[in-house]
Amino acid sequence: MNRGLVLRLESLVQLRGACRQLRALSYRKVWGAQWKPVQASAHPLCPVLLHPQLCQKHRVIGAALAQRRHLATKEETKKKKKKFPLTRGEVEIRQKMTIEELARAMGKDIDHIYEALLYTDVDLDSLEPDSILYEDHIKMIVQKSGMKYKSAKLKEEKERKNTDAVKRPPADPAVLTPRPPVVTILGHVDHGKTTLLDSLRKTQVASMEAGGITQHIGAFLVHMPSGEKITFLDTPGHAAFSAMRARGTNVTDIVILVVAAEDGVMEQTVESIQHARNAGVPLILAINKCDKPEADPERVKKELLAHDVVCEEFGGDVQAVNISALKGENLMVLAEATVALAEMLELKADATGLVEGTVIESRKDRGKGPLTTAIIQRGTLRKGCVLVAGKTWAKVRFMFDENGKAVDAAPPGIPVEIMGWKDVPSAGDEILEVESEQRAHEVMDWRTYVEQQEKLKKDVEVIEAKQKEHRLEYKQQQQKLAHLTWRQRKAVLYKANKHLLFQRPKDRREVAEDTLSVIVKGDVDGSVEAILNILDSYDCEDECKLDIVHFGMGDISENDLSLAEAFNGVIYGFSVKANDSIKKLADKKGIKIKLHNIIYKLIDDLKEELNSRLPPVVVETTVGEASVLDTFSVTVGKNKIPVAGCRVHKGLLDRKMKFKLIRSGNVIWKGSLSSLKHHKDDAQVIKTGMDCGLSLDRNLEFNVGDAIICYEETEVQQTTSWDPGF
Repeated sequence: MNRGLVLRLESLVQLRGACRQLRALSYRKVWGAQWKPVQASAHPLCPVLLHPQLCQKHRVIGAALAQRRHLATKEETKKKKKKFPLTRGEVEIRQKMTIEELARAMGKDIDHIYEALLYTDVDLDSLEPDSILYEDHIKMIVQKSGMKYKSAKLKEEKERKNTDAVKRPPADPAVLTPRPPVVTILGHVDHGKTTLLDSLRKTQVASMEAGGITQHIGAFLVHMPSGEKITFLDTPGHAAFSAMRARGTNVTDIVILVVAAEDGVMEQTVESIQHARNAGVPLILAINKCDKPEADPERVKKELLAHDVVCEEFGGDVQAVNISALKGENLMVLAEATVALAEMLELKADATGLVEGTVIESRKDRGKGPLTTAIIQRGTLRKGCVLVAGKTWAKVRFMFDENGKAVDAAPPGIPVEIMGWKDVPSAGDEILEVESEQRAHEVMDWRTYVEQQEKLKKDVEVIEAKQKEHRLEYKQQQQKLAHLTWRQRKAVLYKANKHLLFQRPKDRREVAEDTLSVIVKGDVDGSVEAILNILDSYDCEDECKLDIVHFGMGDISENDLSLAEAFNGVIYGFSVKANDSIKKLADKKGIKIKLHNIIYKLIDDLKEELNSRLPPVVVETTVGEASVLDTFSVTVGKNKIPVAGCRVHKGLLDRKMKFKLIRSGNVIWKGSLSSLKHHKDDAQVIKTGMDCGLSLDRNLEFNVGDAIICYEETEVQQTTSWDPGF
């Protein structure tokens, strides 16, 4: 037999043996075992390893085996993946979903999400199954999959139990006991409300008030000579404290309306009447300053008729008392009228059980911490009571009366200052006593949760509205550019945004500098609220933007300086202080700190700061006027220069100033003169009645009858048109 044919046959047999051994190894899943020789039963052959021709084949076979095992492992991994049921229709989505959560909601596997994100701006290499997707990408994936999406509803709100503190049911009339009346003194600014209280309680609070204006609500207990007690609330009469006056009437039983006899009914007088009417409490009219010669009490009573305040002498039910708070005249008559009205109202309260009250005012004291002035309306407040109000709670450590003296108990109708709050509650918050500190924490957790849910709902509404607006704008833009090719669309968009790309850095800074950032600090919550109410009325955003960066109570701190430095803002303090170290640090950083004790001076200062942020306006002031009587030209070198023969009929022409040429009421030219002559001589100034010849810095032709105006440009600082109502 031919030797070549024998060798080929031998090679085929050896290859068959190698394939059989390869199959055996794959079945046993063994890799790296020693390669054994294969013997053919019919034709004994040498071991495979004896043939060097097959060594290269061994390497190829080993690589094929490794690839096969790798593919087998990948297939097994795919089999292990969980198959989600296919969902058709709407997919419920929410913000901050992970890739795995979105796949589960859509009934797809994770690879489907990766495929949907191809050809987008998302970096697929950085994504993991627990990576969070943006809401825009979530919606795009759902739409690419041929599905619709809907926002998930807040299900947790229904599942969580309400643990808030609430008022007790109305008390049994049998347990009610008499209580002092709560009387609020209302009226226009500077009509003598605080002076009236001073005369009743024999103190000099009015002399300590800044500018003679009461800046806070004061709660005082007055002991009458007859033995009765009356709780008075002194509310500021200034326009800025409308909300504070409204709170005063919400807890009051009787309103004493103070009207100055010489001024009559004013703006805050009418407002006070409306507050009392809204609260449903009776009025007593105190006509003050009756000792002055120009006083006219009868005129005051008649003016009040227009506001449905009818005095007893006119057939109404409003008691009117003529007083002089400064001299103490008829004050006892006013007090007796108040006591008589209180007896008619039969004021009673439940002095047992859990305490209920209202925060009249709150403030921070450096030594005592957060303090509140409150009126107790039910129960008896004692040391150790656990109270909740707004977003904070307290375990009562100490209580003080209006004179700063410590007291052990406060029954209904008594004003008291409470010490022990964890934070400062807001003026007007409802005070409720709870059984324990643990219960107070439950109430705080619930109120915080409710606030977060409300904020979340508002945020979702705002986000959806913005997204809807952006989608609409995008569709409109696409419709406008639908007839263009993509190159043409790109060119149009480039031209539209070209001014932003090439805007100078200086111009960008000027855009940012038209914003006034302010930090407001006050001594008490009511004062800060009043200032913020005034700032809310700011309506001149087109002139200068007003941004309230931060507000709070207490003296100026380093944190306030840090905020002012970050936002390039101004710090306004009302009845607060800034120590020397704070002032030095502010000077070093170039931060403005402006402290005031009178609210309208603070607002005036704020308006001046707003004015300083407005760009100046160039104002033209006419210095002289002349008319062109004749025209001619002169030759200078090879050029002919037009010259106007003029006569000054008003003011003067000064060559150093600017000029403009007016023809038929239109300004033809503005600039400087190139020459000004009088009788062929150069002149600097031409006065009224004098003739002159002049030429411009441009070769413009003159017409007889043209007007030459000499004017001066001056920069004038703009003033804001914001009117805060003072």
